[in-house]
Amino acid sequence: MSGIELSGVSKRFGNRVALQPVSIEIEAGRRVVLFGPSGCGKTTVLRLIAGLLIPDSGVVSVDGQIFARDGVNLVEPEHRNLGMVFQDLALWPHMTVKGNLDFGLRARNIAAEERARRIRETLDIVGLSERVDTRPHELSGGEQQRVALARALVLQPKILLMDEPLSSLDEVRREQLCSEIVKLQDQLSWTLVYVTHDRLEAERLGHRILRMHEGSLVT
Repeated sequence: MSGIELSGVSKRFGNRVALQPVSIEIEAGRRVVLFGPSGCGKTTVLRLIAGLLIPDSGVVSVDGQIFARDGVNLVEPEHRNLGMVFQDLALWPHMTVKGNLDFGLRARNIAAEERARRIRETLDIVGLSERVDTRPHELSGGEQQRVALARALVLQPKILLMDEPLSSLDEVRREQLCSEIVKLQDQLSWTLVYVTHDRLEAERLGHRILRMHEGSLVT
């Protein structure tokens, strides 16, 4: 498990302030939700943790190791041992479910036997063992969400970042997947940072909810 700390972290895009200096501590093994309207800085925080953005000022660290500070990435995204599920899912349309999971494992030079074991076990966990040779367009919306989650989990991350992954689903499927995410996190104990603008979703998922507005935390 990994704890996350942002200390005085800020981010601008040109003249626009995306994130005022914020300080956040996230306990290892907890589910923390960043909640607020579009454009309030939630996704910016997530991408700073992931290393997809670099803070203009401040420090991003995990378990006491500094990952980025004051305009410099010290640990690149691929070395941060985290998984990310994007809002648009970003599944490879030409690959099967197995291929989507295998892609990241190959990039990490994991041996074929270990890749096969991880893929099999992860698809069992998310209930998609029977869909291993199916392509994304042949899956339902909920199944596609599960593939995106499985693709992150197969890397065995200590931290999972999720950026409004359920926003395109109807209420019934959203509630079902929220329950599944909670169950999986309880079982596997990764640290979850989850972004949403939906209050009910935030309440279902979060041990702790951090409300954001106009690039700042609201107390």
